[in-house]
Amino acid sequence: MITRDQHPISRKDIAEPALKVLYRLHNAGYEAYLVGGCVRDLLLGIQPKDFDVATNAKPEQVQKLFRNCRLVGRRFRLAHIMFGREIIEVATFRGHHTESKESEPAQKHSKQDQEGMLLRDNVYGSIDEDAQRRDFTVNALYYNIADFAIYDFANGVADIEQGVLRMIGDTETRYREDPVRMLRAIRFATKLSMRLDSTVAEPIHEHAQLLQNIPPARLFEESLKLFTAGKALANFEMLSDYNLFQQLFPQLKNYLKAPSEAPYQFLRQTFTDTDTRLAKGLSITPAYLFAALLWWPLQARMEELMFESGLPPVDAMNIAAADVIGRQMQSIAVPKRFTIPAREIWQFQQRFERAKGKRVKTLLGHPRFRAAYDFLLLRSATATPLEQKKLSELAQFWTKQQEHAPVATAREDERPAAKRRGRRGGRRRKKPDAANKPS
Repeated sequence: MITRDQHPISRKDIAEPALKVLYRLHNAGYEAYLVGGCVRDLLLGIQPKDFDVATNAKPEQVQKLFRNCRLVGRRFRLAHIMFGREIIEVATFRGHHTESKESEPAQKHSKQDQEGMLLRDNVYGSIDEDAQRRDFTVNALYYNIADFAIYDFANGVADIEQGVLRMIGDTETRYREDPVRMLRAIRFATKLSMRLDSTVAEPIHEHAQLLQNIPPARLFEESLKLFTAGKALANFEMLSDYNLFQQLFPQLKNYLKAPSEAPYQFLRQTFTDTDTRLAKGLSITPAYLFAALLWWPLQARMEELMFESGLPPVDAMNIAAADVIGRQMQSIAVPKRFTIPAREIWQFQQRFERAKGKRVKTLLGHPRFRAAYDFLLLRSATATPLEQKKLSELAQFWTKQQEHAPVATAREDERPAAKRRGRRGGRRRKKPDAANKPS
């Protein structure tokens, strides 16, 4: 135990909604702790984005205390307590699991597949057991609202001071239980500037393919954490070294073998630009990111279609886009709200080449223009020698068009959401006749 006078965490550093949850649980007679990454970040002087709570109260008991609570998760039963857009996640202490028997209630046990991955894990236990169930030592930290002390069950504070990321328990078993822990290891290493302990790093190469067993929807969420939090380039390089990036984007495997070639430099520049925008406080959109990541497989498929079937470029792109996105969805389930804009960014690259006269002005006013133009600049900056002159001239042309005819060309992700008018599905009301008469 680390007493209040021995650590820097103050209640002033904790978000008000989290304090409300902690105190209500405590006042109701339950144990209540801040847990995991938020405690770790506070010790490092980093302001946490999320505050998670651990308690001995069951999810149903938590729900009775909070009217603004909903229970979520089938694999891990959790309580989400909502304060406007902010959500405080409350988890009941996890216990050691055993395979459920047919004669016993399934919800009290866990279930694993043949690879050892946990399919269900609603086993409740004590705080000591909960700490043993956490992945890394730096995440087995608990801040107690009752005495303001930090409970360190796995020497996590010492590992923070040494800058090393260690796994709790047998690493290979923990990776089999949840292969996403390999992605978390990379993300924490780059975010916290820590090195992976050899026991954490070495098994990754052997178990990287286990990511293929993870639902694509979950890997989409993990990909956002990896590539939209300011450490995209570092994560890309480290994931590639451990053969994890290749599991997330199988179609890019062949483009990672030659770092000096244009495709690899294109990917690297994409992540560099993403980090730069975030560092400047600018927004980014996953649509642009996925458009860039799948650009080279798209080109390869287009050329194949044009050569084999004689399709014109426009038709070849449309078919290739559907094929490439369809294959990617088997690994990462990218929602349509991002794949549709990504396809438009691709289509714009052809429209940039064909546009003349009035069509130039039309494109300049399109809401997707800025993202597509940035994409053109990216292509020009990383072009092969054969394409360099053509893309450079095209980029210069569209740059000059914006200077000569300035219009609102903010990127899609920078535009404020349009206000809805009228009722959904209803007609807009006509103005009274008198209002239409000249005064």
